[in-house]
Order: sequence, then structure tokens, then C-alpha cells
Amino acid sequence: MQPSSPALSRRADWTAYADRLLAAAHRHASPSHALITLPGTEGGHGRAVDGLEGFARTFLLAGFRLAGDQGRDLESLAERYAAGLAAGTDPGSPERWVRLTEHPQAKVEAASIALILDMTRPWIWDRLDPVVREHVVDYLSPAVGDDTYPRINWVWFRLVVQTFLRSVGGPFSTTEMAADLATHDTFRRADGWLSDGSSRAYDHYTGWALHLYPVLWSRMSGAPPLRPADREALDRFLFDALALTGGDGSPLVQGRSLIYRFAAAAPFWAGVLADVPSHPPGRLRQAAARIVGHFPLRDDLLTLGWHGPWPRLAQSYSGPGSPYWASKGLLGVALPADHPVWAAPAEPLPVETGDVLRAVRAPGWLISGTRADGIVRVINHGTDHGTEGVPGADSPLYARLGYSTATAPVLDESGWTDPLDQSVVLVDPAGRRSHRTGMRALGVHLQEGVGVGGSITEAHWLEPGPPARDHGQGRPGKLRPAGRITVFSLVRGPWEIRLVRVADAAAEAVRLRIGGWPVTGTLVSALIPVVGDGTPGVSEHDDAGPLGGPVRVPWLDFPIGDGWIAVLTELTTSEIPPRCHVDIRGGQVRAVWPDAVRTHTRIDIEE
Repeated sequence: MQPSSPALSRRADWTAYADRLLAAAHRHASPSHALITLPGTEGGHGRAVDGLEGFARTFLLAGFRLAGDQGRDLESLAERYAAGLAAGTDPGSPERWVRLTEHPQAKVEAASIALILDMTRPWIWDRLDPVVREHVVDYLSPAVGDDTYPRINWVWFRLVVQTFLRSVGGPFSTTEMAADLATHDTFRRADGWLSDGSSRAYDHYTGWALHLYPVLWSRMSGAPPLRPADREALDRFLFDALALTGGDGSPLVQGRSLIYRFAAAAPFWAGVLADVPSHPPGRLRQAAARIVGHFPLRDDLLTLGWHGPWPRLAQSYSGPGSPYWASKGLLGVALPADHPVWAAPAEPLPVETGDVLRAVRAPGWLISGTRADGIVRVINHGTDHGTEGVPGADSPLYARLGYSTATAPVLDESGWTDPLDQSVVLVDPAGRRSHRTGMRALGVHLQEGVGVGGSITEAHWLEPGPPARDHGQGRPGKLRPAGRITVFSLVRGPWEIRLVRVADAAAEAVRLRIGGWPVTGTLVSALIPVVGDGTPGVSEHDDAGPLGGPVRVPWLDFPIGDGWIAVLTELTTSEIPPRCHVDIRGGQVRAVWPDAVRTHTRIDIEE
């Protein structure tokens, strides 16, 4: 079957799409429907977890369907999942689920089960046999008193489960529930952003987990109303989330768990449910539709990959059922046909109405979107999934200087051990390239139409150690100091003027290398020396990313000195080589950009 992308202009289009996904997944269910084991290689947690994930994550979508239509004409859907609940929670069933005490991943899936049992209470829970209800409570109850939940987005899994248990007379701990909510509040950062834990972990989890769960939790039986602080933070975050969506509907290709694809649409639906004040529902619905529509389906199934199968995009915790967390992006089907969102006029994405330039303080990002090609670019001076001052190995998913909606970071082995694309690195005699995790962020801001950001890195080389489980962070290994690298970025449209200075270079450092955008197909990545004599080169990487290949990365080599170097980077569809002039004197940068615009920008340098 040829891949197809949905046209989602009416609610009926959304429900039809959801039904296609559910029907295709159901073909891979066990006899009693408790396990849905999707095609593909066994996941890192084993087949038993794969089957549980397939059930729980499609149960999210089934629950949205049932809630939106109040169970009407969906009796067989409710009956299938009720049968699966009965078999999965029965300790004596050959299809019994992995228990929460047997594998940590069961704690994640239990939250989806509890959330949907509450959302579909009249059509599933209320009709379950009392013995099955007891089994469900017994299955979920180990969440109470379990202090092993990681203090990241997982706090919501325990909170959701205990909220449901309390509503059905099961065990719960108000102390633990309050503690989980308080932990969530420690994730708050500037301008409505949340970090997934205490490190600089900014990615799609901000939207599809940390903003989504407070909204869904507030609608559960016995939960308090959505807190004003959560609604205000979501409302503010959505300005950036909308700006980060490409003109073709692509989300930013950055961060872990990218196989969840259109789960990136979830915060827009959360905004509709929360009735945020700053964003018309038609704009939020349209953004969600564009994201979901960006991804074609093969045989109505979601695979480990992006547009198609590419298993290396997955982390070690992922299995063939994992991509169905994408169900969150279809949350809109939980809204009934008479909800105002369905009649609201569609409104375009920000990048469709004009060029976009935003400074996002929390992750240290400069967002630059260009209407002409619909590409949204992010220049990154604050996110590395690490902690300032604590050196670590770079993750290509977090620590690169740039990400976009049209490119993916190099994800072959060299992408993890020897950064090149969108990097500024020191090279040793063996060819090792330095890492930047632990950098000191100098902030981002807008200055007279130019995005300005900077960071200082105590760069370090990595000698990789034994393999470890891939949760998206950098590789383990021994680090060696390489030198201090200061980088400033001036951003306009498709261009970045990148200013680089090296200090205290290690004796082993033989040259400075600056890498450009990683591109495939007809995209053009230009990298032009502006100040300093750079020797150009291009590296090609076969099968190095989910967008096809080969991936081409231009680079420039410079001798190591103590003065400023400047290069112009460009990501575009144009074959015309750009020209630029830059004059750097102290903290003053005068530039003539490729479109002949002249700017005078101040940067706060350390002498």
C-alpha cells in the first residue's frame, strides 16, 4: 500500500483517521485482546512489554474516540478493550500484563490505562464485572508507596494512577500526590517552558507530557480544576510551539522519542481543552492538523521511524508499540461534534504568514522561520540535556548548534562520538572532535531585527566507553579537555553569522572545525568563511538520519588562533552562493547580510 497523508479539515476526517489506526492495530491483538504486538523487531524491554504498550497506547486513542462520541456506535470498540482489561489484569491469564513490580515500563503504561478508564467510565469501567474491577485495582495499586518513579515526566504517571484509584475506592497517598505535583512545579522555566527534570532537557516532552498531563488530570474524577498557573504557562508556551512548526507541518527534529511523531500536536489540543485566552481554537486545530498530516501511513500502522521505518531513531526503551504515544496528537477526537473548535475557521501557521524571529529564553533558542520555504530553524545556545559546568558527551539530539523542521542531526555512530554537523569543535591529531555539553549559556535576545545568542564551552574530547542503554543522552566515556570555545550567533532569515573565538587550546588541538547544516536531497547548506581563512570540505554520511540519504555536511577548517573567526551559515533551497561582510571591533559587530541589509549589533564578550 502506498503511504497516504490525511486531510483533516472536519471532525469526521479525524475520527476516520483514528478508526483506521485502531483497526490496523487490532489485527495484531492476542485472542483476548489484552496484548497488541505490532510488527517489528522485539523492543528493548521484551515482547511482554511490547504487547502491553500496544494495548495501553492504542487504548488512549480508543478512549478519545469513545469520549468524543459518548460511546455511541462504538460498542464493539469498548467491548474489545474491556475484554483486554479483564485478561491483562487477571494473574492467571496467559495474556496477563507485566506487573508494575516486574518492569518499570509498566508504570508508564498504567497511567494511560488509568487515564482512559476514567475518561470512558460509563462505557467501560461501570460495565466491568466486579472481579475484573478488583483485578484492575490490584494491578494499579503498586504505584502507591513506590518511590522509584524518576523525577521527570514520570511523576505524572504515579499521580494519574493514584487519582483514578482514589476515585474507585482503591489505595492512594495524598502525600505522594502532593509531592508529585510539587516536583512538576520544579520543572517550570521562563515563558511557559518546562524542563523534563533538573537538567537542560528541553524537547517535545515539554508539550506532549508536561503541558498535556495537567490539563488531562484536571478533568479526571475528583481532581482539582486546572490551576491558573498551568493554564497561563500553556498559553505562553503555545506562542513558541506554533512558531516551531514548519510550513509543511513538520515538528522540529530535535530531542528524544521522535518516533512519537505527531504526538507533537498534543499541546495544541491541550490548549483547546484548557480554553487558553491567546490562541483561537481554529488556529490550534489547524496546527494539530498540519502536524498529523505531515506523516504518511504505511498499511495504517505506525513504525519505528519518522516518515517511514528507521529504527535507529528510537531509543533503547522503544518497541514496536511505542510509536502509538502519537495517539496524544489525536486528542481532538475526544471533543464532541458540537464543540466550537470544529466550526472555528482554520488559521495559518506563523511561518505561513511571514518570516518568524523569536528568542526563547528557557532552552536558549533563536527561532527563525522563513515564509518563502516554510523552514523553521533553531539556533541553540542553551540546551544540551546536561548541567552547566558539568562536562559531558554531546547527544546529537540536544547539543547541536542548530536544528530545523527540514533537517535531522547526523545519527550514525560518528554523530554520537565526534560532532560535526552544526558544531564548532577542536580536532586532535587522531581526528577526534570535541563536545560542548556543560556549556555556559550567555542568553538569547532580539536586537533591532537580529536574533543574538551566545555560549562558552570548556570543550572536551570523548574516548568512548562500553555501550550503555540509549535514553537520548550522550555516550559514556572518558573526557579530555580541549580548550575554551566562545560562540555567538547573529540570526536573520535563513542565515546565521557565527562568531567563534578559541582560548587555552590544549597542546593536542591541531585545528578548529566549523560544521554546517546536515542536508539531504535538494536542500542547500551553505557555509562561507567571512573572517579568517577557512579550508572547505564536505562529509557524506550514508543512512545517517530518518530523512533519507546520503546526509551531506559542509565544514570549514581554520588554524587555531586567539582572534575572532566569522562564518555565514545558510539553510535554504537556493543554489545561489550567499555573500556577507562582517567587521568585529570589541563587542561591536557590523554586518552586511546577503540581502544587503546592514546591521550593527552589540555582543557581550569576555576579554
